Amino acid sequence: MKKILMICLVLVMGMGVAMAQKPAKKAVKQMTTTVFVTNLDCPNCAKKVENNVPSLGKGIKDLKIDLPTREVSVTYDAAKNNPETIIKGFKSLNVEASVKK
Repeated sequence: MKKILMICLVLVMGMGVAMAQKPAKKAVKQMTTTVFVTNLDCPNCAKKVENNVPSLGKGIKDLKIDLPTREVSVTYDAAKNNPETIIKGFKSLNVEASVKK
């Protein structure tokens, strides 16, 4: 009986080691940067957007606001987000935005 238990234990441990050696396949992140033209005109409005980045959607990695030109550069994971969703997020913050041409 002890031999059977020992063999089962060795098999379970062997499978655990074999599974641990296989690298998990991760989805390749495709980071995209899109520039939006907005109606931001004051530092308080810019702060509101910076403090509410999750409102713009998932996968946002970086956000840079240039007040003099009223442009916002958003770097995001293209698999999780797109410009239309980000524009809807800006709208939820009462900010008008469109993709810069």
